Amino acid sequence: MSVSRLGTSAVLRGLGAAVPSRVVTNDELSQRLSTSDEWVRTRTGIAQRHVADAGTATADLAVEAGARALKSAGAGEADAVVCATTSPDRPMPATAPEVAARLGLPNVAAVRVDGGCAGVVYALATGAGLLAAGVAERVLVVGAEIMTRLVDPDDLGTAVLFGDGAGAVVLERGDADQPGAIGPFDLGSDGDLADLLAIPAGGSRRAVDADAIAERANFIHMDGKEVYRQAVRRMVESSRNVLEAAGLTVDDVDRMVGHQANARILDAVGDRLGVPVERRVSNVARYGNTSAASIPLALVDADLRPGELVLLTAFGAGLSWGSTLLTWPDLATS
Repeated sequence: MSVSRLGTSAVLRGLGAAVPSRVVTNDELSQRLSTSDEWVRTRTGIAQRHVADAGTATADLAVEAGARALKSAGAGEADAVVCATTSPDRPMPATAPEVAARLGLPNVAAVRVDGGCAGVVYALATGAGLLAAGVAERVLVVGAEIMTRLVDPDDLGTAVLFGDGAGAVVLERGDADQPGAIGPFDLGSDGDLADLLAIPAGGSRRAVDADAIAERANFIHMDGKEVYRQAVRRMVESSRNVLEAAGLTVDDVDRMVGHQANARILDAVGDRLGVPVERRVSNVARYGNTSAASIPLALVDADLRPGELVLLTAFGAGLSWGSTLLTWPDLATS
């Protein structure tokens, strides 16, 4: 576990999102899987998810969300791009430089962050670090995923959970008492439990060969019960750590925006922290689990008021987790 206390703060100035137009409902999934709308809703809280067509890649969604965030910030450019994704266009090169180039940002610092579903919190911390180090004055942070390409379409345990989308924010250097200030950060990981949520094949340890495909090892494998237990525990601990670092308590939190994995996890985290139901933000019913995109997508939907203190907390593969605090600014979203 690592908690940051930066002397300067990153300030949120813009926000944007992009999702594919195609919507897949639980009823549609039930036509090929042994499930029903009631079964999926009861266990996950998910009613539908957006699914990219065959011609759309992660970078396409990232560019669209990034352009909207820059417009929201009233800025035509940024000095750096940090792209959080578990589903890059290609294993190599990283997706971030292409996103930067397509947004008309040539030669800027651009890096991919892979923290699984916690990736956007890691990306926000990375962006804040670039600002604090003087590398950039303005950073575009994007969380973008096409998770539906990573799930086994015949695996009921994962096929109903994930959706596609992208969300982006613009960060600028500022002071901790400014509207839009973000931080401190709490980040952690436990690689001993990496196999709880993983794609076994496709990296240097195991190639995607005929045997891997026959075993469906090129898709996400998840121990759902243990991932649930770890997610709740780690998000609660991380949230408490970041509040303690800021000298605050859960009573100071106006809204909680957790990673939108499923409704049961969000409810359990909120209950254990003591965040009232009306202060919890959830759009998982509309989008499903969009991994690194879920928190910025939730911020777009949250109808937050300027000055509200927002707790962001996430958990993902790795295992990895992270939390931060955000004082909501007055900004336009798109």
